[in-house]
Amino acid sequence: MKLFGTDGVRGKAGKKLTAGLSMRLAMAAGIYFRKNSLTNKIVVGKDTRRSGYMIENALVSGLTAVGYNVIQVGPMPTPAIAFLTEDMRCDAGIMISASHNPYYDNGIKFFDYKGDKLQEADEEAIEKIYFNEEKIEENQCTDKRIGASKRIDDVIGRYIVHLKNSFPKDLTLHGFRIVLDTANGAGYKVAPTVFEELGAEVIVINNKPNGFNINDKCGAIYPQELARTVRKYRADIGFAFDGDADRLVVVDEKGEIVDGDRLLGALALYLKTYDRLAKNAIVATVMSNQALEDFLAGHGIELVRCGVGDKYVLEEMKKRGLNFGGEQSGHIIFGDYAKTGDGIASALQIAAMMLRSGKRASAVLAPFDPYPSRLESIEVSRKKPLEQIKGYKKWQEELKNRGLRSLIRYSGTENKLRILLEGPKRREVDKTMEELIEFFKQELA
Repeated sequence: MKLFGTDGVRGKAGKKLTAGLSMRLAMAAGIYFRKNSLTNKIVVGKDTRRSGYMIENALVSGLTAVGYNVIQVGPMPTPAIAFLTEDMRCDAGIMISASHNPYYDNGIKFFDYKGDKLQEADEEAIEKIYFNEEKIEENQCTDKRIGASKRIDDVIGRYIVHLKNSFPKDLTLHGFRIVLDTANGAGYKVAPTVFEELGAEVIVINNKPNGFNINDKCGAIYPQELARTVRKYRADIGFAFDGDADRLVVVDEKGEIVDGDRLLGALALYLKTYDRLAKNAIVATVMSNQALEDFLAGHGIELVRCGVGDKYVLEEMKKRGLNFGGEQSGHIIFGDYAKTGDGIASALQIAAMMLRSGKRASAVLAPFDPYPSRLESIEVSRKKPLEQIKGYKKWQEELKNRGLRSLIRYSGTENKLRILLEGPKRREVDKTMEELIEFFKQELA
């Protein structure tokens, strides 16, 4: 597809993601959603980037031009828009955000009436309409059919109540000291409010967005400041969100950043212990460490792997009827409470897990040690299909014999081959990596 990537449409605001593109994309989406319209309403939210104003107004223009009524809710986390789309009985939801990217990027994500991210087939259909000049022209409305727009500022309360209801009612956060890093992003109001109303002592950093400081050396992509603040205030735990609050990075009471796979393992075991893990299985991506799979297997939990991206995690969860999954990068999906990765909802479940265990974060969130791993990228002059490389299949067998898990693939954007290796012994991982690099350099030079 020319417009859509792995998570909506994303690019530099004003260059790739222009007002003109945004308006036309909104028209195409409106035309597509109308075929199954029930309420003729679409909700639009955004994060805290300055370019959000430009894109929001362009989207509203495009949607109203094809007859849709628009509800603008202002800065809200991505999972809030997923929730509100269904809760407010809208035909679709749109989130303006480039997630963890710098302020100068922005993006447009779509949700269907159930609050689910669109399937690739839906995105392809919208893109087809986008490039169909005749269809765009014939669907523009006149007279009383032109849509209206209104801004509602108090829907944040609905989402806060929804989040609080996900926290066990027999537990309280009184006496719990928590540091929150909201990345100067969309969760800067919601996250502190939720934890304070549940009784926690909350210390908040990076909660003063100015349109340009979102994700700027803070939040989930830069948790070092959170770690220092946790140590400074002797907090029980620290939570860092990214710009649209769908991603979470955790820091324990020692100021140590918690490995994402350890986090998934601890939460999976917690859910199983309390009989809340559907079919005793979870979904993670091909990037998750083999030690996670082995740990889960030891507790009777199956790990189902999928492609990289929380969108694919969710698709696999639905396909198999599972209620928990995530990526080691911080997208964690509790299917019982959220339609997508939700950093705040996940943070609440981690707090509940700690309270029920009666242990410190460092003890609860380190259920196993990840295997040593190494990721390398090598320049290639051509992207010859791996199966056609002489000796590749033999290497695949050799890796299995050495007890190593591998992920070998070409970059989608660069002339590079990426090699991931992991196994119980660091020396074996390093030795094999050097051999593989030499092999592929000779074959793909």
